[in-house]
Amino acid sequence: MLREIYEQPEALRRTVALYLADKKLKPKVASLLARWTTPEGEVLIAASGSSRHAGVAGEILLEDLCGLAVDVEYASEYSCRRGMDHRHPSVLVLSQSGETSDTLAVLREARRRGQKTLAITNATASHMAHEADVSLPLGAGVEKAIPATKSFTCQLAALFLLGLYEARRLGRSDAPELAANIERLLALPASIEEQLDGWREQMAKLAGKYKSASTFLFLGRGIHYAIAREGALKVKEASYVPAEGYPAGELKHGPNALVSDRMPLVVMATVDRALEGSVLRYETTLQLLRDMKAQGARVIAIANAGDRKVAHLVSDCIEVNPATEYLLPIAEVVPLQLFAYFMALEHGVDVDRPRNLSKAVVEK
Repeated sequence: MLREIYEQPEALRRTVALYLADKKLKPKVASLLARWTTPEGEVLIAASGSSRHAGVAGEILLEDLCGLAVDVEYASEYSCRRGMDHRHPSVLVLSQSGETSDTLAVLREARRRGQKTLAITNATASHMAHEADVSLPLGAGVEKAIPATKSFTCQLAALFLLGLYEARRLGRSDAPELAANIERLLALPASIEEQLDGWREQMAKLAGKYKSASTFLFLGRGIHYAIAREGALKVKEASYVPAEGYPAGELKHGPNALVSDRMPLVVMATVDRALEGSVLRYETTLQLLRDMKAQGARVIAIANAGDRKVAHLVSDCIEVNPATEYLLPIAEVVPLQLFAYFMALEHGVDVDRPRNLSKAVVEK
């Protein structure tokens, strides 16, 4: 797992290279995607586990960048609802293996109904990659550890690229904006690379500090809620410590009753100051942190490098380099992966082979 966490910058570079050439979108990919969405712009994303969390981030990204109407479903639930959905959206499935049984069932049902399908997988020879109308492969390489790390960040990158292609096709992005987003994406792997060792050292110390916690509550707003969910899943599957990902704005609607010294908070508190909605999200998160400090909660925050406002309000602050709102999730999740890894070591867990789990949930 640790090796694959460290492989993420190169995995991201390989994935990006599949869809960009000379810092431009590849015309061949654009032609594949040209008739994928419906005229109404309705999209259904179906996935399970970490892939669903990528889909939750993709929902906001595709809605904000492209103006599409996106729903995200648990593949395991949606595959049991045949005949009950009267919509006719295009269907996007996400799977590391391309063989996840519930997700494959959704893909096949969509094809039976005549819906357009797109698969984002890490396995070009998989059933999903072959059966979908359009296949967008990842360049993550073989992922051996059961907890998904590099496949997850590559899924986020692929969804960002899909957003760029769709925004350009739909006229939602002009040439200068597209070029700026491509530059930001190309710069991200190096930015993560330079932060990895610092995050590793910080998270090793925090795992020792918080190893006695009985549970964790991960909080995020907007696209960062997906990373709160993923961070919680990583802690659960890697270290067997209970954790839950929750929308930050919903904390006081019940879960706050659980917050105590034995239940620390992990809060996504980054910001893209060039985006009004991100600044609003950040300001409301700051107020939540003030309230939690007054309440005496123990809080770990993921924040922009140099953000003293957040640092003064929390017990521990992990810094990430600033990025655009829709790329911040890729950077944010990496220290959370490291935290889960070191929590597993603190609890004596074989992090690469957590009990009762397999790399791909397939039919037997």
